[in-house]
Amino acid sequence: MNWFIETFRTSVGKKLLMAVTGLGFIGFVIVHLAGNLTLFAGHEAFNAYVAKLHEFEALIVVAEIGLLTMAVIHVSTGLLLFLANRAARSVRYAVKKSGGGRTIGSATMPYTGLIIFFFVILHLSNFSFADTTDRTMYDVIAATFSSWFYVIIYVAAVIAVAVHVRHGFWSLFQTLGLNHEKYMPALRGLAIGLAVIVGVGFGLIPIYIGLFA
Repeated sequence: MNWFIETFRTSVGKKLLMAVTGLGFIGFVIVHLAGNLTLFAGHEAFNAYVAKLHEFEALIVVAEIGLLTMAVIHVSTGLLLFLANRAARSVRYAVKKSGGGRTIGSATMPYTGLIIFFFVILHLSNFSFADTTDRTMYDVIAATFSSWFYVIIYVAAVIAVAVHVRHGFWSLFQTLGLNHEKYMPALRGLAIGLAVIVGVGFGLIPIYIGLFA
């Protein structure tokens, strides 16, 4: 057990935790998007989807506990790595270089992660903790996105999610030791495709609801 604990005290161990929990979140985002796309089919289709989820309420609770646990691990580990990297950087360059594979996604990971953290809190307060006693979840969503302030906030946050996912997806293969020069370009392309699906899929929802709901 000591070797296990000691492993995750190292930088490599922390990156491994980040990769595994990040992969779990990517899976959740894809499943969540698939369900939310029923919003484009109208209020009856979406409310039927929500009702179906309630039939598996026990499993949903287990999933939520798992997601919360992963969130705590991912955020705290990411913060520790960020602080360790800053402490190790004794000399800052006057000009930042984009060489060495450094991208906008890799350079902004801590900041897009922070945006996502606050976005999740906003998202939960608007929807998961919303009062649905006298209205359906579709009504709650329609009421929220009737405000273009929320539409803009959500679209901006979704862009941050897409940037975060794009870099996180392909870099986790490096962390897990599965990178190879032969297929890493294909994985980068897959990461871009996944980021576009997540960004466009989630980003169009508030715009569509705001215009047509």
